[in-house]
Amino acid sequence: NLTYTDAVAKETAPIFEILKDQYDPEYWETIAPYISEINRLKQEKNAVILAHNYMTPDIFHGVADIVGDSLALAREAAKTDADLIIQCGVHFMAETSKMLCMDKKVVIPDMKAGCSLAESITAADVKLLREKYPGVPIVTYVNTSAEVKAESDYCCTSGNAVQIVNALDSDTILMIPDQYLAQYTQGHTDKKILTWEGSCEVHEKFTAQDIIDFRERYEGVQVIAHPECPPEVLAEADFTGST
Repeated sequence: NLTYTDAVAKETAPIFEILKDQYDPEYWETIAPYISEINRLKQEKNAVILAHNYMTPDIFHGVADIVGDSLALAREAAKTDADLIIQCGVHFMAETSKMLCMDKKVVIPDMKAGCSLAESITAADVKLLREKYPGVPIVTYVNTSAEVKAESDYCCTSGNAVQIVNALDSDTILMIPDQYLAQYTQGHTDKKILTWEGSCEVHEKFTAQDIIDFRERYEGVQVIAHPECPPEVLAEADFTGST
């Protein structure tokens, strides 16, 4: 019986205090019972909910136990004594959580929750790249499927990509699948970086002109950009970095 009762109101009041600028009271009354019931079920099933930073405020603040970026979520989940891991994120994130939590059941609400970057390359593609560039080490971004990771030599995050590339003995490195992360890394290493023409459709939506327009509208604004953005966007930003 998912209704907004006095008990639900009292239980969820601290959460609404955080979210009152995002949700009006009328709408809150429709979602608060779900938040209450989800939190009850977590206790009953000894479950933890992982919520990526991209999640909506009601999930991020209302039901999540662990929040952060994809790899951090999996690492923190492995430290818990939970029997059930609920992954609020895309498919490759759930795979990563399972790899680090083999003794736990990992559930993703939508098996079709995808990522354009992860879907831009397959294990078969990696095998063909290895044939094309024999002996060249393959460094794969963590935002990829488990099968692609399995065909690779090393995995990296956007935060440690430069460090990993510079630590390798080879003078030539194949970085997959994000072409923009590879281009960013090329600017911070003397090694030759080969890449795959994959990208995140969301990061590609930002343009250098967007930043110029923002600077005109908001005097003194500071612009930060993720290295998955195109290089012309990074050139206009004040700071480039990952989570």
